[in-house]
Order: sequence, then C-alpha cells, then structure tokens
Amino acid sequence: MLTRRLAVTAATALATLSFPVTSHAEDDPKGGGGIECGLYTCQVEAGVPGQAGGQAGGSDTTGGTGGSGSSDGDDTNKKVCKYKLADPQPPAGSLDWEGHEPGDGAVYEQTCGWEDFTNTITQMVWLAEPPEQETVDPAVLAQRAVDSMTLLGPDIASPRPAGKYTVGVPMWMWVNQSATTYGPNTASASAGGITVTATAKVSKIEWKMGDGANVTCNGPGTPYQASAGMAQSPTCGHVYSKASAGAKNGKFPITATSTWTIDWQGGGEAGQLTEIRQSNVQVAIGELQVVR
Repeated sequence: MLTRRLAVTAATALATLSFPVTSHAEDDPKGGGGIECGLYTCQVEAGVPGQAGGQAGGSDTTGGTGGSGSSDGDDTNKKVCKYKLADPQPPAGSLDWEGHEPGDGAVYEQTCGWEDFTNTITQMVWLAEPPEQETVDPAVLAQRAVDSMTLLGPDIASPRPAGKYTVGVPMWMWVNQSATTYGPNTASASAGGITVTATAKVSKIEWKMGDGANVTCNGPGTPYQASAGMAQSPTCGHVYSKASAGAKNGKFPITATSTWTIDWQGGGEAGQLTEIRQSNVQVAIGELQVVR
C-alpha cells in the first residue's frame, strides 16, 4: 500500500475523500479511518493504481521532485514543482518534520503540476537542503502570450475592391486600427512561478501593388480628405503608371504584409519577437478618360 502525506484544503478534502475527516489537536494526532493527523498535515493511506510502493509524484525525503517528466510521453507540457518555505515552520513533533527536529533542514510547501500549472497538487515536505526550483524559459512564455493575442493581417480601408482608381492619379493607402489588426495588443502567460507580459504593435506594412511596385509604410497611413485634391499621400501611397486591364480578372492583386514587433519582459529577462501577417485585396485601375 502506497502512503502519501498531503496538505489539502477543506474543499479538496471533500472532493477527494469519500469519508468524513476529523481534525485533532497535536497532543492527539491519531485520527480514524486510516488517517493520522498532525497540526499541519494528515497522513492518508491511499492506494495508487499501477504503482506498488514508493511515493507517487510529489517529492521524496531527499528533495527530488518525483516525476518531473511529462504526461503520456508528451514533452511539450513538462511536470514542474515549485517550493515555498513554510512560515512559520511546523512545531517540533509535527508529522511534517518526517521524524526530524527543527533546525535539521526545513519544511517546505511543494506545489507540483504541468508547466502551465493546471491540475496541481500541494503538500508539505521536509528537505535537508533548500530545493533547486524548476525553471521555465521566459521566452517560451512570451510566445505563449503572443499566441493568445490572435494577431491578424492589416484591416485594409483603402484601396477598396469597389473603388475607382485611375492611372496617374495618386492612390492613398491606409488601414483601420484595432488591437488584433494593428495594436497595441498586450497579453500575459504564467508558469513555474513567473509571469511574462508581451506587447505587440505593427511596426511596418509592406504593400505589393500588383504592378511590380513595392511600397513600405511605417505607419497605418493617412485617410484621404477631399481637400487634398490630387496631392499624394504624405505617409503611404502609390501612383499606377499602367491600367490593370491586362491583369487576371482585370484587377491588380494587392498584398499588405504587417510586421508585428512584440516586446516582452518577465522572469528577470526581456526580449523581442516578430510575427508576420498578410491581407489581400484586388483593385481595378482604369485609363484616364479625356473628354473633348
């Protein structure tokens, strides 16, 4: 029969034990129903299916993390443990000392779970030396935060598929701005006791105009105003020198590619990531008609 000593909350006890648990004072540490209770923990005899001895998961008395591998051979979600020094330390004679005396090592609160710290289990453990904390790469958490943002390609406001554009007439290009199409967009991810926060914003948009020309704009572009007349856009524009009649479907395919720059920090580190997103539109460019 495998024996584990678990420090559980009242809610956890109700969820995991099918029989009532009665707390006892330290001078009467023996409970009923196979439970031995101290002031800080209860020792519960519990059979673990598929195991025939030793401790299940958790830590052993040598300070090992007991099962730092992943579930079902999946190395993408590693099991990790974190420790917190019990404050105050349990009194002498407590079951948490596992037969040791105060001053001989220390008692820690150990929490183990998968790398995203779901399905955790917490227990009090005695360790002869301070534990080496499991570490999580902050860059991995940064990418996880980015993946939760749902970053999209440019929300093209101009040129419009139904717009009327003419050879030699300046075209103004601009995009609508939102958290998912331009930024800023901020998200966080936590694991292993650290939190990483990432902020993403579009740093440039590259336009392939379909006529062989490429235009790079370092901002969202400027919306056209009638008062501008035939002037070129001050921030993002293009002038076609030929009509699109010879192109497929009679339209030029335009591709707008956003470069998202993501700055992140957390876990004592900082860095930068880049994501690329695209959007497409097709526009017809006609010849200038001269009326005599």
